[in-house]
Amino acid sequence: MREIIFDTETTGLKPEDGERVIEIGAVEFINRMPSGRNFHRYINPAGRKVDPGAFAVHGISNEQLADKPTFAEIADEFLEFIDDANLVAHNAPFDINFLNHEFARLNHPPIAPERVVDTLDIARRKHPMAQNSLDRLCERYGIDNKHRTLHGALLDAQLLAEVYIELLGGRQVSLELTVETGPEPENVLPVEELSGITLQRPAPLSPRLTEDDRAAHRKFTETLGSEAIWGRYS
Repeated sequence: MREIIFDTETTGLKPEDGERVIEIGAVEFINRMPSGRNFHRYINPAGRKVDPGAFAVHGISNEQLADKPTFAEIADEFLEFIDDANLVAHNAPFDINFLNHEFARLNHPPIAPERVVDTLDIARRKHPMAQNSLDRLCERYGIDNKHRTLHGALLDAQLLAEVYIELLGGRQVSLELTVETGPEPENVLPVEELSGITLQRPAPLSPRLTEDDRAAHRKFTETLGSEAIWGRYS
């Protein structure tokens, strides 16, 4: 299973008002484990100025973006990177809305909603009475985010990748799909039907107790009295 955990930074809040994507950061997951492949690009917003409120959040200036490629110039590279993977983001509707507006300018089909996983929605269902910003979730799960003084798409995607694993149940979930397995053996009871069944090995393990160990144990249990439960097994 392939997933792309990603984040965007933008010139403002509403792509409907002409605001643009100025940074994309993305991390590739294979079977819930980072593959080591990342995607990171700063993007020239094609004449759109960065809103002062947005600059206060991410610190990306108009001067920094002046010599960067436009979205049209990096679109094919980004599409090749995400391919047909599911897309994971925190408050995903915001990021997907911006990307789909960018794609619409290029007459490219939008990202289908069924491909999108919103970690904010997962967090709200898992922690309904808590604050579920990325920073608060990092604190909750003990993920080091001290270096996050400003928002940045790649850094936020990397932090979100760690949060995502925790939201799914922790590191143990990475064991689920890491090994290809063959077909299920026939006539195997599901776990829920094994309750109350005593399973035995085909051949018992060799005992590890020596005769001296047994003698010492018998001597000890004799001190517990005739009613001690250990007497039933001596």
